[in-house]
Amino acid sequence: MSEMEHPWSIEERCFTAGHETVCGADEAGAGPLAGPVYAAAVILPRGLVIDGLNDSKKLSPKKREALFDTICAEAEDFCVAWVEAEEIDCTDILSARIKAMQLAIDGLKKRPDFALIDGNRDCGSCCAIRTPHETVIGGDGLSASIAAASILAKVSRDRYVTEVLDREYPCYQFAKHKGYGTKLHYEMLDAYGPCPAHRKSFLKKWEQRRP
Repeated sequence: MSEMEHPWSIEERCFTAGHETVCGADEAGAGPLAGPVYAAAVILPRGLVIDGLNDSKKLSPKKREALFDTICAEAEDFCVAWVEAEEIDCTDILSARIKAMQLAIDGLKKRPDFALIDGNRDCGSCCAIRTPHETVIGGDGLSASIAAASILAKVSRDRYVTEVLDREYPCYQFAKHKGYGTKLHYEMLDAYGPCPAHRKSFLKKWEQRRP
């Protein structure tokens, strides 16, 4: 898997514009039927090159796990945050994604004066990114700090689903599908119905076809 070609070009542009501390932020778990949506914010030492760093979706689980440890060890600062399924149902997934990213940024001990946000959205119906920022479409494959955030968010969420939810609700086999809408997951829903970890607002089509 190839690495990002110019992983610091976006950050360097921010530094040239006068921003001293730049973080990257990304989220993971917007699509699953269950569990929280996770986000991370990362500040990397300027110019740090981490071998293999890339969009978390383009990396194997083993590579993500290895990079997770490297990022945590070498980052100037990082924070992981999440928004629970219940709140997703009370608001909407876009607002939850935005809130999780802002929570991660707010959780940094070193206050960034600028944030790079993955994607093209910076606000939902009830939440918005408050930190001065720029949205970057495909940022997890273009920016070192966003890529690092995507890995921390993805690994943290996968660990929670496979190690916590799978133990709490073993009949759903969360460790196998990680909450996504797979054939197995829908079979478990048909057999047992939803559990408290499920996003009820994501199950409307499933509920409509129930006998």
